[in-house]
Amino acid sequence: MNYPNGLKRQSPPAKAKKRKNKLTVSSANRGMAFESAINESNSYYMEKGLALITKRPTPINIVKVDYTKGAKITHAYFEHQSTTDYNGIINKRYVDFEAKSSRSKTSFPLANIPSQQLEHLSKVIEYGGIAFFLINFSLLHETYLLKAEFVINFKNEGKRASLPLEDIRKAGILVKEGYRPSIDYLPAVLEAFFK
Repeated sequence: MNYPNGLKRQSPPAKAKKRKNKLTVSSANRGMAFESAINESNSYYMEKGLALITKRPTPINIVKVDYTKGAKITHAYFEHQSTTDYNGIINKRYVDFEAKSSRSKTSFPLANIPSQQLEHLSKVIEYGGIAFFLINFSLLHETYLLKAEFVINFKNEGKRASLPLEDIRKAGILVKEGYRPSIDYLPAVLEAFFK
């Protein structure tokens, strides 16, 4: 069919093959929502005068910056391996902890904990500080506080490559999730270390 301006009607494009839009999340970014919730909780604790906990920045060395559209880092590298995610003060005691997230419904892989984090938390314990892990099972909507000593001992035994959820539930303290703070881990810290 010809249109008045002399152009021919174009047939609609062939249907494209349907592709499944599969969201892929790297293990490095998996815990970002969890960390964001912890950061919000830390802000709440500071506002209420309950604790001072901060996210420890990852040390990077900037090599190249592109200033054509603002300041955009185009090349950088990590100066050294980071230790843990968070540190601060609760009830006049030094606190140091690592936040981990897993999509598993049955266990937490110990390979997700680098050896330098375990070494760092061992030193915190040695010097009288409070050391623990917050482990989030995102598909179950459950978060547990586990003392670092428990995780270190379990890993040193070398019997398994992962911590079974059943063991985490027995040894850990379930952290209440809510609106504000969204990850209310402070009561679990008080129960585990101040009773």
